[in-house]
Amino acid sequence: MKIFAASLLLALTGAMIPASAVEPPGLVPRKAPEFVFNMQDGRQLLLSSFRGKTVALAFMFTTCPHCQALCPILANIQKDYAAKGVQFVGDVIDEGAKEGLPQFVQLYSKGAFPVGWSTTPAALEFLKHPDPRFYVPMMVFIDKKGIIQAQYIGDNDFFRDQEKNIRAELDKMLSGNMTTKAVPAPRNVTKTMTGAASTKK
Repeated sequence: MKIFAASLLLALTGAMIPASAVEPPGLVPRKAPEFVFNMQDGRQLLLSSFRGKTVALAFMFTTCPHCQALCPILANIQKDYAAKGVQFVGDVIDEGAKEGLPQFVQLYSKGAFPVGWSTTPAALEFLKHPDPRFYVPMMVFIDKKGIIQAQYIGDNDFFRDQEKNIRAELDKMLSGNMTTKAVPAPRNVTKTMTGAASTKK
């Protein structure tokens, strides 16, 4: 449902997708590599610091209205699931992410969960998403052992009823009902959706 195309952004910035992003193409489950979130106070927050928690990671653009609308939903779920060992983390990855992060946090996430910034190539390498065409927000679900159990790109049907589906994904992980054999992550199944705006950078 979240249709914010970024291929033109990559073309304009000359950003290249690292070769390591091509193999494997988003297979899940797979071990989550280390990831660095650059925080607005200058600190670097490591994904590994959340080991032992169930992590839901959202990659977003500061300028994406769908990402902005997602933040209060994540905040509500974080409040409900914190006692179950769930931690939401946000990462903004658009060209102006560093400069736009303070306002994004103030207006949308409001300190309910940590939000940092990184680059688009870093996010796509983490996702093992070799195609520079993608839609945000993108969500990744990581279990307590640091294994990525699911990931969704923003035009997937997962985002049609995102609050319900996020809660269902967390409940499945918390119950231990997870895939053990590596399979491709859900593909983008819908390119246009009723009432959804498409914006290109």
